[in-house]
Amino acid sequence: MASNSSEWVSEIEGNFPINKAVLEVMPSGTKIISAESSGISAWTRTAKVSVILPDGSPKRYFLKRAMGQGARPLVEGEFHSANAINDVITGLVPKAIGWGEYQDGGSTVYFFLGDFHDMEFTTAPEPGLFMSKIAELHQRGTSPNGMFGYPVPTVCGKMERTVTWEKSWAKSFTHQLKDVIKYDNDTNGPWPEYDAACKQLIDVVIPRLLGALQSDGREITPALIHGDLWERNVGTDMETDETVLFDPGCTYAHNEMEFGTWRCTWAYYFNSPTYMRMYQRHIEPSEPTEEWDDRNRLYSIHPYLNDSAGHPGSASRNIAYNDMLYLCEKYGPLDSLEKYNPEKDVKVTGALIPFEIKQLEWE
Repeated sequence: MASNSSEWVSEIEGNFPINKAVLEVMPSGTKIISAESSGISAWTRTAKVSVILPDGSPKRYFLKRAMGQGARPLVEGEFHSANAINDVITGLVPKAIGWGEYQDGGSTVYFFLGDFHDMEFTTAPEPGLFMSKIAELHQRGTSPNGMFGYPVPTVCGKMERTVTWEKSWAKSFTHQLKDVIKYDNDTNGPWPEYDAACKQLIDVVIPRLLGALQSDGREITPALIHGDLWERNVGTDMETDETVLFDPGCTYAHNEMEFGTWRCTWAYYFNSPTYMRMYQRHIEPSEPTEEWDDRNRLYSIHPYLNDSAGHPGSASRNIAYNDMLYLCEKYGPLDSLEKYNPEKDVKVTGALIPFEIKQLEWE
């Protein structure tokens, strides 16, 4: 972590001011030439920083700066997550250089610095090779203590995860779901029927549906997951033609949690069953296998509510609520709850949000 600094690097080109704290995480003797805004992010400001290294060679860095809610776990979590992933598969995510903080106008700014890649985002990764890498990440990225959780806080969007170490996956996922329910309620306000479904999901459904993974002699191994694996966090390096993942917010989790987002309305190529078939050539569904789709539905509620909180007024909260009702009817019936409506189930109707619209919301 870079030391706190309120000074700025002078005599550089571009439209993105660079604090000396950023320079401190680069190799000693590096000279910054320019810094230009690069890319669009919903929660941060990002830039491409061109430098001359001490040996005289040119290099480009990617800089992300964040302020306010979740800023520190966002950058610190990404730094640790990128290192963890690269320890398993070198180059699957850009190399993390450092992170730190500085003052800007009385506000604390947190930043992440990593290697810069020229990326192309319109081409879907080849399913076989891509899913073999994701499977390798899940198989080789094992928890340091055999428990679910993570050593440092990480975020999804701008929401900080609760990553307390747990032996029980049901308890670990409950922490994360409670986080996102609170985040959604803080943004969108109370909804009694929805709150009742959330309570039944947490009290009855999760202990039954996820508890089954670690009962009757069954066990699951905590796996290192990217944590926010969707299409706009996957690109092709234009120089190497290799697939590269971005914005990791890792946790050691049930490997199947990685794919909850692929069920959501904004998935536009990961929703193809081809990707999951390729993955399951390496890692079969956990037992009970017949409950795989119900677990996937449960895991999709997390990104839906995160999207609902981040984009008030979207359809995501209602979709998540209907999915809760489905799971409650199947695993924890309660007469006082509303009834699941298949006409509002995108898995049944096939309704998708066009990428051109969703892209503007998520970038």
